[in-house]
Parts: sequence; structure tokens; C-alpha cells
Amino acid sequence: MNFVRPLIVFSFLSLVGCGSARDFSDLQTYMDEVRARPQGAIEPAPIFQPYESFAYSAASMRSPFQPPVKIEVVNRQKGTQEIKPDELRVKQFLEGFNIEIFEMVGTLSNDEGVYALVSGAGGVHRIKLGDYLGRNYGKVVAIEDSKIDVIEIVPDGEGGWLERPRSLSLKERS
Repeated sequence: MNFVRPLIVFSFLSLVGCGSARDFSDLQTYMDEVRARPQGAIEPAPIFQPYESFAYSAASMRSPFQPPVKIEVVNRQKGTQEIKPDELRVKQFLEGFNIEIFEMVGTLSNDEGVYALVSGAGGVHRIKLGDYLGRNYGKVVAIEDSKIDVIEIVPDGEGGWLERPRSLSLKERS
């Protein structure tokens, strides 16, 4: 009980300190000083140049990371208008990648035929005769135990197209 009386007195004195004197003269003086200062000017928003779009026109050219196609001048083949890729055909998934990233890792065979297994493009993929592979309209024409033969259709640089044979050899075990 002895500690209750001082607690009540302390509480009463605390409440008296929060009285209604309403003397905010120091705060009012500070606010008047702030209002008397000269107002700053806001800089106008910068003027931005309009965006000029860029049309990338080298998409149909050879990638700088691929070796150039070597065609001997003596036996230089002329492309023909008869050989051309089928632009209306729906592209297969593996045509979205360069053929250089693929490696043959094996074959499978069943009653339906022979399949080749190629590694690349995020995993191992099963391909069959007639499937397409690589960005140059490469069509699988033969599957053997040790290699896959592909015929690519590439531009000859003079408005025609050439057929270029390629092979993917079986990757050696390491």
C-alpha cells in the first residue's frame, strides 16, 4: 500500500504537465520563418529524344560464329530456283537451333523404324527420317549406327539455293 500513494501523486503531476496551456509560440515562430524563406523553383522535366526503332536486317545472314561455307571456285555450283525451302511448312522444335550444337549419342529401333538420339537444345531428342534439324532447313535423310546424314538448303548468295550435305557422327564415350 505504501507504493500506491506515490504512484497516484506521480500520475497526477504527469497529467498536470499536459495541461491546456496551448503555448505554441516557438512552433508558430519557426513556421513563420519557414514560410518567409524564398520559395525554390522546380526545374522543368527534361525533354527526351523520341525513340528511333532499329530494324535488324542481318537475321537471314550467316552467323559470325559459324565457319563460312567453303565452295571451290572451280566447281562452283550455281543455285537453282527449283531447290528452295518449304516456307509454308510448320517448323519443328529442333529447327530453332544451330546444327553445330547437336551431337549424336545413339540410336533406337522398334517395329516403327529407326530413331537417332541427339544431344543438345536442353536435352536428348529422338529424331527419325524426314525430321528437320538446324536453322538451314536440314532434313534427316539417313540414320546409321554411327552417323546421321542431313541435307541442308542454304542460299548461294545469288538468289538461288544449294543443297549441302552434313553428317552428325556418334559422340565417343569419355
